[in-house]
Amino acid sequence: MNAPDFWWTRNGTWQAKLLSPLGALYGYMATRRFKYNPRYKARQPVICIGNFTAGGTGKTPFALALNALLKEAGHKPGFLLRGYGGSIKGPLLVEPSKYAAAEVGDEALLLARRGPTVISADRTAGAKLLEEQDISVIIMDDGFQNPSLHKDFSIVLLDAKTGIGNARCIPAGPLRMPFTKQLQRVGLLMVVGEGDASIDQQMAAQQAGINLMHAAIRPVSADALDGERVLAFAGIGRPEKLYASLREAGAEVIETMSFPDHHYFTKEDARLILREAEAQDLLPITTTKDYVRLDGREEQSIARLANVASVLEVEMKIADPDALIERLEPVLDVGRP
Repeated sequence: MNAPDFWWTRNGTWQAKLLSPLGALYGYMATRRFKYNPRYKARQPVICIGNFTAGGTGKTPFALALNALLKEAGHKPGFLLRGYGGSIKGPLLVEPSKYAAAEVGDEALLLARRGPTVISADRTAGAKLLEEQDISVIIMDDGFQNPSLHKDFSIVLLDAKTGIGNARCIPAGPLRMPFTKQLQRVGLLMVVGEGDASIDQQMAAQQAGINLMHAAIRPVSADALDGERVLAFAGIGRPEKLYASLREAGAEVIETMSFPDHHYFTKEDARLILREAEAQDLLPITTTKDYVRLDGREEQSIARLANVASVLEVEMKIADPDALIERLEPVLDVGRP
């Protein structure tokens, strides 16, 4: 399911109020998981990329950007993630040419193109497998709320436009744990994009002595889309981000089709998208994460959609990359021989 709209309504709606007791229970149980120390500490330093809420804030694009920065600084990063959306529980070293998104998840395929990548529902087991690879630092994509593996440093992404929504826990709101409890474990708060919905959280972080940095998700080579009439489709945490990025790139978004996060497209989905695009002479376009769930599949309609669809590639632009590496150096030095 995609996040319901009432999660992002700051003034409490009746749905949020009705679900608040369940949200309080969820938050309490999530907090209790951190009562005990992590089961395992990896030999290499672990840098965790997380967020306060359910839904997308750009963790995977940020992990890719951090990977590039660390390589430039002489480090050898490897990726660790759950492999959400895939059938394999792991631990497994992902080979992009060998596995499909249905097996390892779309995010794992994207990351595996840039470096050693392990998926594992058990993060401790995954870290042990990744330790065997030629790496010097582990980038943990998501898992900020997972207590099993020790994190040497946690970078939490905060969407400037949405903040933490109505500040309630799942299912009453988007928070995975109460905000104040999560803030205690943040090493660095990375504010993504522009907007004023996250001002309160930024102030709370500064009062707690947590450094703030800024980043933004930007389209790559989007000039060709200027004036293009498109049908945008996406199965990500917040499909609206794709639609907004396309409009910023100058595209004319005529139709949109939103699917649940990590949606595995069916032949019926593909036929619907193709039919609507052809009927209105629109260019079907999607995200990189969605495209890897189409690419290489043999079903005729899906293969045809993969052939005609365009991809809006995006990248995370960190405002001060040198300052970020400088902030991480004490952590990274621990993992050096």
